[in-house]
Amino acid sequence: MFITGTSTSTQAKQRIYEPYRVSVEEYVTFYRHGFLVVRSLIPLDDVQEMTDHMDNLLAGRESIPGTPRPAFRLTPEEKLQYWLRVHMLHRQLPIHERFLLHPRILDVLEALIGPDVLALQSMLFFKQPGQSGQGYHQDSYYIPTFPDTLCGAWLALDRADEENGCMWMTVGSQNEPVYPDSDGITDNGIRELGDIEPIVNASHTDEAVNGLTRVARKYPGCEVKAEVDPGDVIFFGGHILHRSHSNRSRTRLRRSFVGHYCNARSWVPWNSGAPYEGESANYLHILARGSTHLPYAQPRFGTHCAANDPELARSRSSRGKSMSMMGDDSGLMSLTPHEEREHDDTVD
Repeated sequence: MFITGTSTSTQAKQRIYEPYRVSVEEYVTFYRHGFLVVRSLIPLDDVQEMTDHMDNLLAGRESIPGTPRPAFRLTPEEKLQYWLRVHMLHRQLPIHERFLLHPRILDVLEALIGPDVLALQSMLFFKQPGQSGQGYHQDSYYIPTFPDTLCGAWLALDRADEENGCMWMTVGSQNEPVYPDSDGITDNGIRELGDIEPIVNASHTDEAVNGLTRVARKYPGCEVKAEVDPGDVIFFGGHILHRSHSNRSRTRLRRSFVGHYCNARSWVPWNSGAPYEGESANYLHILARGSTHLPYAQPRFGTHCAANDPELARSRSSRGKSMSMMGDDSGLMSLTPHEEREHDDTVD
């Protein structure tokens, strides 16, 4: 069992979660398809807590430090537009830190990109009826990590389907490079190879305008919709082309909480557009699982993770030996120490 708590001025909340064991089949699916849906990963009580929090933000009963509340005169639709999308609230509010460091999400990430995991970004999406989606894009275009180990975790807070604008994944495109732009939006993407042509207008909803459309068309019939229910989580790598369409429903929101992570031994020259000192911003991001030779941040609100629990970090090591996630005899991914190979003098 895994206990998580948050140190605040009020009584700390503690929850006990059964660890999630990723199967070898799930691991293979993630790398073969570029994404993995884990059903019912997050308890519905937790989902309800986040949706209640979002309702309180809309109603003005809760606020974000440094952010003005929406004007009282705004209609419910205008308030939803005001809270269209919010980034990095784990640095402002305890609930967002707890969800970014949710043990069940970290269990999966530990197997897919770990065992050492760095938590980078949190995002909160309100997708109201009639609101547009986001066109083809690659997340590593926006969040560079070296080596590129970026992984998103998209937690459904409502039912997400074709009508209200679910995610669509282009299977096979996870093997594409990260395409650089010629717009000057970022300096990211692979620019050293001459046969990788820059693109324009990543994320644009118009296929005729979005430069990644030509890449997506290399995979005809391979775009699949990721329909999910509350508590389901979509894990997807930083290279896979994905998008969402408009919310065509009349009454249904499509809310989600999204975290981005990488292997904690990757170099991260990114801080969500904010300045940072030196060549990398690792020291500003939270060590969620395992260990690292690079600097890292502590969780501001004390959420339990490897950064503030040396014992948790030690439990992921074996007498100083390197550890990797490997398939075991039961078909599950397990932390496995690297055994020293004996020298064989008969082999050149």
